[in-house]
Amino acid sequence: MNKILIGSYNKGKQQEIKIFLSPPAGGLPLHFIFPQDLGITEDVEENGRTYKENAEKKALFYAKKSGLPAIADDGGIEIAALGGKPGVHSKRWVGKDSSDEKIVNHITKISRKLPENNRTAYFRNVVAFALPNGKVWSSKGEVKGIIAKKPHLKLLQGFPYRSFFYLPQIKKYYHESELTIEEMRKYNHRYKAIQKLKKIIKTQLQLSFRHE
Repeated sequence: MNKILIGSYNKGKQQEIKIFLSPPAGGLPLHFIFPQDLGITEDVEENGRTYKENAEKKALFYAKKSGLPAIADDGGIEIAALGGKPGVHSKRWVGKDSSDEKIVNHITKISRKLPENNRTAYFRNVVAFALPNGKVWSSKGEVKGIIAKKPHLKLLQGFPYRSFFYLPQIKKYYHESELTIEEMRKYNHRYKAIQKLKKIIKTQLQLSFRHE
């Protein structure tokens, strides 16, 4: 079975990517490796101007460092009333030492100040797949929602912004405890991006799809 490295230390992100590539959601026969499995501890500086630059930089770093195919991503939340901020700076919006709790506290204050008629926000994401030889591919996904006035009671570790992201079309928070499997496939921005990469991963690693 082909090995693939998921280039992230975020446990929530690790599991989500794994689920979206594995049967039945993803259907690819892959054995997933994480940086800690190989003793990789270096962080990749996310200094790109776009999600694509950061995602491809991370995927290439982990592919070359491990000698394995690697998948990585970058994304963020974009709030319309703030001109699209924090965007590519979402992870560092409250500083380099930010935590999930600090981000939730910060966006709680932001939420109170947003205009009633413009609480629109987007989650945007780019997922990149790279080979040790330097080849890299990427695709993007997005979901539109609004910033809720109050956060979801349960904090998703690694995904603090989802506590405030509400999907008015189905009247649910963008939260794994509320969304069905079908809803996750329809609305999850990372799932959408990964689906576009599946054929490339399949071709490059000479895989066969399993039943979905």
